[in-house]
Amino acid sequence: MLFKHSKYMVSVLLLPLCVYGSPEHHEHDHKHNAGKIEKIQVTASRLGRIVTESATRIEIINGEEIQEKALMRPGNISMLVAETGGVRVQNTSPALGSANIRLQSLYGRYTQLLSDGLPLYGGQTASIGLLQIPPTDLANVEIIKGAASSLYGGSALGGVINLISRTPSDKFTAEVLLNATSKDGQDVTSYFATPLSDSFSTSMTAGLHRQTAQDLDSDGWLDMAQYHRATMRPRLYWQGDNGASFYSTFGAMTEQRNGGTTKNASLPDGNAFAQTQDTVRLDTGFIFDKPLTNMLNVNVRGAAMHQAHEHEFGNAIEDDTHESYLIESSLSGYSDKTAWLLGAAYQSDQFSSDGFSQFDYAYNVPGLFSQLDYEASDNIALSFSARTDWHSEYGTQFSPRISMLYNPDSWTIRGSYGQGFFAPTPFIEDIEDTGLSRLAPLENLNEESASTASLDISYVFNSLETSVTLFASDVENVTELDVINTSPTADKHKIRIVNAPGQSEIRGAELLLRYRWHDIKLTGSYLYTDASRQSNVGVKRVPLTLTPKHSAGAVIMWEEHGSHLLGFEAYYTGTQHLEGNPFRNKSGAYWHLGLLGQITSGRLSYFINAENLLNIRQTKEHPLVLPEQAPSGRWTTDIWSRNDGFTVNAGVRIKFGD
Repeated sequence: MLFKHSKYMVSVLLLPLCVYGSPEHHEHDHKHNAGKIEKIQVTASRLGRIVTESATRIEIINGEEIQEKALMRPGNISMLVAETGGVRVQNTSPALGSANIRLQSLYGRYTQLLSDGLPLYGGQTASIGLLQIPPTDLANVEIIKGAASSLYGGSALGGVINLISRTPSDKFTAEVLLNATSKDGQDVTSYFATPLSDSFSTSMTAGLHRQTAQDLDSDGWLDMAQYHRATMRPRLYWQGDNGASFYSTFGAMTEQRNGGTTKNASLPDGNAFAQTQDTVRLDTGFIFDKPLTNMLNVNVRGAAMHQAHEHEFGNAIEDDTHESYLIESSLSGYSDKTAWLLGAAYQSDQFSSDGFSQFDYAYNVPGLFSQLDYEASDNIALSFSARTDWHSEYGTQFSPRISMLYNPDSWTIRGSYGQGFFAPTPFIEDIEDTGLSRLAPLENLNEESASTASLDISYVFNSLETSVTLFASDVENVTELDVINTSPTADKHKIRIVNAPGQSEIRGAELLLRYRWHDIKLTGSYLYTDASRQSNVGVKRVPLTLTPKHSAGAVIMWEEHGSHLLGFEAYYTGTQHLEGNPFRNKSGAYWHLGLLGQITSGRLSYFINAENLLNIRQTKEHPLVLPEQAPSGRWTTDIWSRNDGFTVNAGVRIKFGD
């Protein structure tokens, strides 16, 4: 409901894209009324502020963009977030293809991935999880960059990506998407939504995905892992007459993923090396929301996730289980000038391994959190949030954040500062790709902590939108791998995880330009990053690896709603410093070009998409396989470029209902 004289929109479910009118109507209206500014309610800031009036900067990937990116990569959300300014999808396993999301060059493990505000993919989402989430049922995506521990605890040290699902309308709607790629991959996704009664509605998302193994350079090592995956997610919505609401969801996913050497191939040591991962994930979550008075609201939410893995790293077999739980309750109040929230939460993250029980952990974290938004004047707004967590392993942690909005005329100026923490686990990026067999037990680790700040200046003039963002982060006690010994006859523990000396320092700037002319929209972006850490030898500073100093992108899209779409994109990635790569210590720069087309006739939309038009592959620059196995057990260099080559995918989207 929208309270009179207040700029706050209180969502009953705190879930959907809230615009004036249905999403379909709004999308059409936006195309033909470019001067209008859409009023989108965001939920990642917890108080349901309209995005243009929120002191906390929250970037939105809207439904129109999601529909376009879903044509490029129907099987997962990697393409969806990868082309957002300041967001980098980093490959963490050349064998399995897994990846994580880095926000403003902060480490990927610090990014909290949420679904409708719930941690359905775990408190610390595994890198492979990014490739197991289809974009089929998404209405929009909210992104908070920088420390958000004050809102969501230690898992959000680097920021939050909140996937907002579509909510059913008052009529039956459905769609099925069929896709095939030139690399022998196939996707079938479906979405169904319908009202059940005046109070209940439901939706169902399901998908089948497969990829055939590909050795593109014929060196005996798979450049694209084979996988078979099935997903299912039903959702139930209830809306009471008194404003109360209830939302619940259940998710199931199973995947078998195989990489490593091809059949009958061997590595420089003369042995084959299969790298596989079988995954079964089950999750559930709920949100109950009820207004107590016209100005008070109570919210209760909970989530649980169980994920079982069967890993194979050459001769090492590792079976393990990840579990996470959340129960949370909050009370919020609203008036003409202020909105506040007080809440309590209990989170639990657990890991158990069949063969390596020395790495088992159970982190239990009760916490209290609060948020206060204050409208100081018509064009000045402030937001204060703070959280105290009592971590079972790392003690009391206090995480504050302050944000300010100044909005004169066509200008929007935001500033923010936040602090947060992250509880170390064995699963830093290198270990996810090599397993635990060579890792020494964790000892004497301190929590990772960060301070982040940003200044964002935007200007809107008719159909032109420009913005510049300056950001800075200081990260202390970063966990990293340290080599204990390299002798093949020495103790099996060859590596350990330690806190890096000093701090990692990240400074940068984002530039963004958006322009719409009739049915043509143009987006340009540039990201500059200066990221360094203290050297392990001496006091000098060295650049962070796999962090390009310069990157840029341009997208031009011509779309007439209900008729056709034609788009071209170009993305530039600058040079990156490399580590543990015997072939070079600095990468080359490269371009990624893509072309997308779609024709819609009634309920059918036919699409074709060409990716990586320049056929960029890292293996054209140097071999992927190392001359000898690294102490961690890894057999490959890092992926700093693309490794899939030129790919075409095509298919059809079929819509049903009204």
